Amino acid sequence: MTHEHHHHERTVTSLNKAFILGIALNVAFVVVEFAVGLSYGSMGLLSDAGHNLSDVASLLLAMLAFRLAQAQATPRYTYGYKKSTVLISLLNSVILLIAVGVIVAESIGRMLHPAPVEGGAIAWTAGVGVAINGFTAWLFLKDKDRDLNVKGAYLHMAADALVSVGVLVSGLVISWTGWTIVDPVVGLVVAAVIVASVWSLTRDSLRLSLDGVPGEIDVAAIGRKMTDVPGVKAVHHIHVWAISTTENALTAHVMLESLSRMEEVKHDLKDLLNHAGISHATLEFESAAERCDDLHD
Repeated sequence: MTHEHHHHERTVTSLNKAFILGIALNVAFVVVEFAVGLSYGSMGLLSDAGHNLSDVASLLLAMLAFRLAQAQATPRYTYGYKKSTVLISLLNSVILLIAVGVIVAESIGRMLHPAPVEGGAIAWTAGVGVAINGFTAWLFLKDKDRDLNVKGAYLHMAADALVSVGVLVSGLVISWTGWTIVDPVVGLVVAAVIVASVWSLTRDSLRLSLDGVPGEIDVAAIGRKMTDVPGVKAVHHIHVWAISTTENALTAHVMLESLSRMEEVKHDLKDLLNHAGISHATLEFESAAERCDDLHD
């Protein structure tokens, strides 16, 4: 328990530093990228700057959710503010989808009304973006499977690194060929990459916000494993939902062969559920013998 506590503290500290460093780097890059994009009239850079700005907002919201998840429970909020992590994850995905709409509209506008752009400036700026986005994604790599918001931050920054590679390539192509149409086309590719990267985040966040079963949990398999525990006759009325992006809860009715073994069976069931990713379990026990007597009455 002590080891787990210290590991949790190290994780919290490292993630806080990762969020702060990632936000600072991306704010600086957005300012530079927006300025260069505006100076040279590059839709690729401006759309990428807009997307990076939405990522700054996403990182800020993810950090807020991460902090709220640590808040203590209160008499009115008996689970604390853990559910806010799910809502913020959903809000982040909505922000990204809005950014997609803006990028698509602007890119189509540039295709209809093309304007000259400076390929060299685009390439250099995008090259810096590859480095910053790639480094920020690396900050969240080791913890991306622990929390949906951290996974979202990782996916956003990894997608941004790939997008910046695309903008870099477009800058080089424009420098060599003068084909300015490549710039708005890259803007549309940016939008496609964002949609692809955010789809799973949106789906999972929406499911959890509606108290759906978390994606990594198989309710039927959980029921079978619970029934296999010695002393358990049957399990029914199983409900599983997410308390936060990292914690799951379960309620179930458990029919026992004998209530005399209830404490032992309860310990075995909770240990089983904890290993299955369910940290909060509320179990209602009933005796198979009493159930039969009630039916005969």
